Amino acid sequence: MNDTLDLLNQIGAGAEKEAELPERSIEEQRKIVAELKRLEEAGELTPELLQAYMTGEKTVD
Repeated sequence: MNDTLDLLNQIGAGAEKEAELPERSIEEQRKIVAELKRLEEAGELTPELLQAYMTGEKTVD
């Protein structure tokens, strides 16, 4: 029983550490995808830019 409780506590602690991603509308998601495709085709897409768009640090105006 204690093992199960310890496991549940560990899972709960891990969930608290995860960053919450922003909720985006379908239209905003489409704009982001279009921008990422444009950047990729231009050879300007970097892992840092991709992460910024996915985490909400950067948005499409």
